[in-house]
Amino acid sequence: MSESESTYDVVLLVEQPLSLQDARQVRGLHEEVSDPVHYHVLLPVEDAAARVETAMGSLAASEVLASPTLVLDNENLQEVQRELLERARGDVSTCIDRLAQCGGDATGELVTADPVEALAAKVAQVQAAEVIILTRPHVVSEFFHMDWSSRARRKLGVPVLHLLEQENFDQQAGGGEGVSGL
Repeated sequence: MSESESTYDVVLLVEQPLSLQDARQVRGLHEEVSDPVHYHVLLPVEDAAARVETAMGSLAASEVLASPTLVLDNENLQEVQRELLERARGDVSTCIDRLAQCGGDATGELVTADPVEALAAKVAQVQAAEVIILTRPHVVSEFFHMDWSSRARRKLGVPVLHLLEQENFDQQAGGGEGVSGL
């Protein structure tokens, strides 16, 4: 790409790896863009301590909680974190590969900080033209406008499109527009 040629940068914040259908839909949104499109994929890494705490909380009502085998020491917690990082790296690679299968140019990175803060930083860094957030439905957080999309809209000065993963535009709220909450 020559220096005079500009790039249309899109930052994608995803909860899980893109399906091929997700990648096709994302690419389809930019078929008419005349500049080369580059996708910057951000995928938050699940925190091992939070995961263990959640699992312990779900076990609290059962008698299993009394079992001494459930206590994780620091070494075991670090092993869980290593496994989560390894899986997340594979998930980012999957996203990049699926976008490439659909003709997209993409790079990706893991996010260990607040996802919306990382999104804002990446948007500023690459001077993104737009943001796409792909999530599973989160009814409660969306209702209270605490979901990533609502938070990003308040923070960023670029268009934010919220897509629901693994649903086509016709299946999503908004009568096929592929947009929720705009």
